[in-house]
Amino acid sequence: MFITMTQRIARIDVWANDQSGVTRNRWVQAAHQLGYPQLTTCREGRVFFLRGDFSDDDLHRITYELLVDPVTESATINPTYGRFAGQHIIDVAFLAGVTDPVAENLVAAAQKIGINGLQQATTGHTFHIEGVDQEVATTLAHKLFHNPTIQQFSVDEPIVPPFVDQTAGANNTVEIISIRDLNAESLEILSRVRRLSLNLEEMLAIQAYYVEEGRDPTDVELEMLAQTWSEHCVHKTFKATIEYLGPLPHQQEGQTPQIIHGLLKTYIRRATEELNRSWVRSAFVDNAGIIAFDDVYDIAFKVETHNHPSAIEPFGGANTGVGGVIRDVLGVSARPIANTDVLCFGPQDIALDDLPEGVLHPRLIADGVIHGIEDYGNKMGIPTVNGAVLYHEGYTANPLVYCGCVGILPRGANPTQVQPHDFIVVLGGRTGRDGLRGATFSSMEMDGTTGHVAGSSVQIGHPIHEKQVQEVILRAREERLYNAITDCGAGGLSSAIGEMGATIGATVQLKDVPLKYRGLAPWEIWLSEAQERMVLAVPPQHWPRLKEIVESQDVEAVKIGTFEPTARLLLYYGEQIVGDLDMHFLHEGIPTMHLKAVWTPDSITQPPSFDTLPSVTEALLRLLQHPNIRSKEWVVRRYDHEIQSGTMVKPFAGIREQAPNNSAVLVPRETQHQAKVGARKGIAIGNGICPQYGEIDPYAMAWAAIDEAIRNVVAVGADPSQIAILDNFCWGNPQLADRLGSLVRCVQGCYDAAIAYGVPFISGKDSLNNEYTAMDGSRHAIPPTLLISAIGIVPDIQKTVTSDLKSVGNRLYQLGQTRNELGGSHLLGKHGGTVPQPNYDAPRIFSALHQAIQKGYVRACHDLSEGGLAVTLAEMCIGGQLGAKVNLAAIPQHPIVTLFSESLGRFIVEVPPNESAAFEALFEGLPCSYLGEVIADPILMFVLDQENIEQIPVVELTNHWKGKSPLSEAVPTPSLPTEPSLPRPPKVGLSQKPRVIILHANGTNRDWDAAMAIELAGGIPEIVHINQLINGQQRLNDYQMLVLPGGFSYGDDLGAGVLWAKELQYRLNDMLHEFITNARPILGICNGFQVLVKAGLLPGPEWEHDGHRPVTLTYNQSRHFECRWVYLKPNPHSPSIFTDGLNELIYCPVAHGEGRIAFANDEVRDAIWNSGLVTLLYVDQNGELLGYPYNPNGSVYNIAALTNAQGNIMGLMPHPENHIFPYQHPRYHRGEKGKLGLKLFENAIRFLR
Repeated sequence: MFITMTQRIARIDVWANDQSGVTRNRWVQAAHQLGYPQLTTCREGRVFFLRGDFSDDDLHRITYELLVDPVTESATINPTYGRFAGQHIIDVAFLAGVTDPVAENLVAAAQKIGINGLQQATTGHTFHIEGVDQEVATTLAHKLFHNPTIQQFSVDEPIVPPFVDQTAGANNTVEIISIRDLNAESLEILSRVRRLSLNLEEMLAIQAYYVEEGRDPTDVELEMLAQTWSEHCVHKTFKATIEYLGPLPHQQEGQTPQIIHGLLKTYIRRATEELNRSWVRSAFVDNAGIIAFDDVYDIAFKVETHNHPSAIEPFGGANTGVGGVIRDVLGVSARPIANTDVLCFGPQDIALDDLPEGVLHPRLIADGVIHGIEDYGNKMGIPTVNGAVLYHEGYTANPLVYCGCVGILPRGANPTQVQPHDFIVVLGGRTGRDGLRGATFSSMEMDGTTGHVAGSSVQIGHPIHEKQVQEVILRAREERLYNAITDCGAGGLSSAIGEMGATIGATVQLKDVPLKYRGLAPWEIWLSEAQERMVLAVPPQHWPRLKEIVESQDVEAVKIGTFEPTARLLLYYGEQIVGDLDMHFLHEGIPTMHLKAVWTPDSITQPPSFDTLPSVTEALLRLLQHPNIRSKEWVVRRYDHEIQSGTMVKPFAGIREQAPNNSAVLVPRETQHQAKVGARKGIAIGNGICPQYGEIDPYAMAWAAIDEAIRNVVAVGADPSQIAILDNFCWGNPQLADRLGSLVRCVQGCYDAAIAYGVPFISGKDSLNNEYTAMDGSRHAIPPTLLISAIGIVPDIQKTVTSDLKSVGNRLYQLGQTRNELGGSHLLGKHGGTVPQPNYDAPRIFSALHQAIQKGYVRACHDLSEGGLAVTLAEMCIGGQLGAKVNLAAIPQHPIVTLFSESLGRFIVEVPPNESAAFEALFEGLPCSYLGEVIADPILMFVLDQENIEQIPVVELTNHWKGKSPLSEAVPTPSLPTEPSLPRPPKVGLSQKPRVIILHANGTNRDWDAAMAIELAGGIPEIVHINQLINGQQRLNDYQMLVLPGGFSYGDDLGAGVLWAKELQYRLNDMLHEFITNARPILGICNGFQVLVKAGLLPGPEWEHDGHRPVTLTYNQSRHFECRWVYLKPNPHSPSIFTDGLNELIYCPVAHGEGRIAFANDEVRDAIWNSGLVTLLYVDQNGELLGYPYNPNGSVYNIAALTNAQGNIMGLMPHPENHIFPYQHPRYHRGEKGKLGLKLFENAIRFLR
């Protein structure tokens, strides 16, 4: 709604009642780490600014119905601004126009509860700090509490509400850029001033085009040409003609002149073409690469980078990086089934004074990036299953953020041919100024002014919008409603429509594009990279049906033009032509660049005498604490890797699920129903990245990255003959001969390794100009960095392998040869001599290992990479909590080489003694060495010779690698009631095959997981959007059971489950009341539990006092999202029908950030406990009540679930629907079974029969 007059403005501050952590929260700790130990206290409050025509009563209702949790929070409306001595107040708010999903949902929520006068909102935070003077407070505001790219702040005075001026009218301003008469110098100035990132030759080509056209370009046309010709979009360096001087690919020395006509064509694409694998469905032509999965489905995979945006706005940059790569997969009509992320940061302990000007501290970058990935992936309902985190001083100013996505699609379901007169339909989010010139920004170097100058290049994400866009696309795909589809990524509509219409032509009406706010100029509408938008080519006859689907999912879709066979792109704003370009010139007119490249190898630094190095024990323990080796559990647990129920081989392995697995194995939802039918295929996903080698020899780095990525997936059971890889190059400025020379050297290595291993490239991406120019003019490039992502087909998921040691007495073998290759190693770094060289035995080793896995000989397998043999064995021991005795005495090498070299192509394999002979026979003629055996004593034992034996307890290995958790204290818990307080309801006997409604709201994402559990339990599930109940398309009473699934309903932006609860209360109250009165079961899982509590349905309306509920689910004790498996103990005295008769523990994952049960007071807590309304408790494997991690959120009394007094409504935070098949158990490979969550669903269906 556009505002036409000045209206009332209000401010609401919301504070947590519990302020016990104000002296040790993350803000205080971060300030201390940044060098400000004088900060003693920081209280953080949420701030909401409202504008509109609303009454005092409306304001009170908005505050206490939508913004404040009555159990844990309080609020001040229009607070009086004042502070006491020694205190400073910092207000932080978004800049006007920045996407604010919380504010957007607040306006929508107000309307849902009948308040229509709230027309605009924006949000922020207020920080009340102590211990510093005003100067330091202002410095902390600059350095810690706000990001100038998207936020503003004030110190010790109220901040001005940053509302967008929506009284502005439409802006049809189009600038004509005089270009035809400019000389060379002026053309270069024009490119620089407008941030076009075009060189002189390209500017001259544009000038010549317009001379021929007889006119000057509009700003729309010039900006579009810059976007289309940007390095980011057209990859002109990889298509350039390069004069290269350096060693031939197989050599390490020499300076041989070589002419290369395109790196992509000569090496990357050529490898794929020469291998010519029949199972490669699409490579380098679509938004994502596609390979065959089985006879019915194909698999899509894409990895993108979002480096520059993440450097200046870490949360938004990473957040939209995830969103963008998901849209790449949607752009080939695939359903996303997995995400990956690989992150490269600067040292986390760097001093503030050592940071380059204008650069965020690496710790702030890391925190923001990780939170951004967590936020988008989790809310989309896509498991994040594979990745890495690396640290290097070269990433201080230029972090690297690699985001990947895997999808599945039916064979032949990816239409790509636009037809004449197809409608151009924009689907999804509205267009704003966010993301302007993002493509050209990503093609530039950075300096101290980048954040200020390029702030508008950062896009702002809204994952719930994209989640609903996905729902529309998948439905439209099934009904074949479009002829082509692509996403609005870099360049926005300009790129999407320009590429889709490249071979035909298009006419577009920019005035029809939906806007977030008025006032955007035509070029801004055309170039905006506002997120969550897709473009479809829709045949006119299918447009009405598509609109029906769109409206049912609360998504916006608008027809803004048609594809026409004109070979031109014609852009209108109303009646005014604002752009008219020849499609051939737009896409083919860019001149081919001619570049020079040189690579000269550095002289190899010989390693120090091994006798001067620390002992094996000391070296290993030090390596286990190395930032690039130590446990990343603190990151990985923040990503939901269990959603969609398909992650069979998980990020962690072992008894305590804390040791790293080699890669992930997924079972797509589309094939999970085949649980009892023969061998089922899976998908293995791994990666290889080793920038430490690239600083010495990029050719060797390419081999190592490809080798590691392949080993990752082979080690878990992937077939080495059906593995595809993706390349992602992150480099410095390719205009500099030495930077480009190292890139050429790396690409040559990629070709040679891909051919040797027989793995085709199916997709890739380059991110160049990752370089920072300091104030003194010095240039700092990132280390040359190549990420290789591998995807392989697992022929039988029952024959997969994890990394943890399994059984005492099993034999340990090393596959592959260890050489004295400590150069770039984690032990010695650049001073270790020769880097690992190509291993030409590796493909045969991979093939033999795969045979051994398929024959069932292998109990555990782990690839050797960072830290070599010693670290690999340590990780295997940590996983199995078993020891290993390794005899090195007979190996004719120094133990330092044997244990810490990082030579390629190697694995450690655990084999039972009775199968060792058959195993060894498979490796005849290949390097396969017996090393030792698994022992019962939890000690890693290295027998160096007869007199020297080094022993390290596994607990010491674990502590060094993993560290200790600060959340280990148990919560005091009383005894369970000895007698049931309430009877269970009688069976209702409604149906032998009960119909169960899985209620979908915008943002719920475990709908299908719950539906599969219901189906296996014997019910008939149906996923129904809440709109279908509200508008009468479906009737709740036609179903016998209701499930509210997990997810992030409406983003949970106003608190977990708040907005969905209001929809139940205000729009479905009567039908829900009738449903409950008829004793029909209701199950709320995770977000559904939060909804039931916040709607007052649990523990029940009778517990409310003065209209306020006394129970809530609030933030985890850790204050962040947590994904891990937990044990649940049923309360035998609960009246719940769901736990009736259950005596065995249930084992299933949790995945939430707001799951801690809290009560208004101790009396309410004890009354609910003594009434038997607690149905499930968090316990350990023996059923004992313990603290973290067994109680993952710090819930009072270890409470995991509640029921109502009648026993027909239950809510629980864990996800029993994610443990319905035996193979989903995280220790399935250790032979553990049972404790299925399916039993809760079976009880409900049994009750209904």
